Amino acid sequence: MTGILAAAILTGIDQWTKYLAVLHLKDQAPFVIWEGVFELHYLENRGAAFGILQGKKIVFVVCTLLVLGLIAFYYNRTPRGRRFHPVRVIGVLLVAGAIGNMIDRICNSYVVDFLYFKLIDFPIFNVADCYVTVGAIIMALLFLFFYQDEEMEFLNPLKKLEG
Repeated sequence: MTGILAAAILTGIDQWTKYLAVLHLKDQAPFVIWEGVFELHYLENRGAAFGILQGKKIVFVVCTLLVLGLIAFYYNRTPRGRRFHPVRVIGVLLVAGAIGNMIDRICNSYVVDFLYFKLIDFPIFNVADCYVTVGAIIMALLFLFFYQDEEMEFLNPLKKLEG
């Protein structure tokens, strides 16, 4: 229940920041935070990362629903207790990011992006993208350097869990 509440709050924060971007940045010049480095720049992204698959709304929605199903499956298989709390937090971040962008795709047929690192000309992104990116990086680090292989048995979908 805590995970659902946390995902809902994070999704709400994402949607609120996108609302503010539409309200204050749409049809405006970019708002410079740090000259030549970082700015708020409104963009309607009809594709995926780096603008790929433009206009494929149904593909994104179906894929997002499949990913959400997988996350829910593994979230429920994740052992309870402090040692695996980070895995559950990652699940919440991934769910919030996926739902935040899916809401945009369903309601607008595009995702509102507004965070732009001009210094490296990185693609414009949003808060939901941050959730997914941070969650994926933490997951990779944990699985590579923190958890032992035998602790990860819950990831095997064919393994029946005791409990």
